[in-house]
Amino acid sequence: MKISETIDEVKKELSSDEQMLASAFKIEKLYKKHKFKLFTVVGLAVAYFGGTAIIESIEQGKRESANSALLTLETDENNSKALETLKTDNPALFELFTYQEALKNGDTTQLQSLSSSQNPIIADIASYHLSVIKNEEAESKLYDDVAKIYNASLEIKAGKISEAKDELELIGEESPAYSIAKLIKHYTIKGK
Repeated sequence: MKISETIDEVKKELSSDEQMLASAFKIEKLYKKHKFKLFTVVGLAVAYFGGTAIIESIEQGKRESANSALLTLETDENNSKALETLKTDNPALFELFTYQEALKNGDTTQLQSLSSSQNPIIADIASYHLSVIKNEEAESKLYDDVAKIYNASLEIKAGKISEAKDELELIGEESPAYSIAKLIKHYTIKGK
């Protein structure tokens, strides 16, 4: 019995070795058939991840350079090298710095230039502040309710109380500026 059991075990081992060898041949055949595609996919993956890492590294360097230039400009706003670095490395941050400086100095030409910016936020707030500096009626998407209050104040100064009230009526109750509009409407009662 021992010999027959041993023979059965040997047959089982040979059978499993045979299956493993057959699997290896199938894998080799599959590899030979698709090795170009496999190398292409691996190469593209390596190129993608490598390229992404390189681009991210370059962008990080630009961000650090722009931040350093901004810190320099906060202490020395006339530093032309830092201003140029900020302009080339981060144009949006350059526009924001320019807006801040124009507002601080009341520079209407710079605000006029920024009001046509590609950045819609900078363009909106620059045109709003330009209108305020020039004492003109203001429009703004970001400062919508504040602009309505400002426009109402211009109407009140011009003696147009009913137009001012109409402007203040456009401010909804959910707005943070509603209480200010309500207060202004209250103080214009005796203006009738």
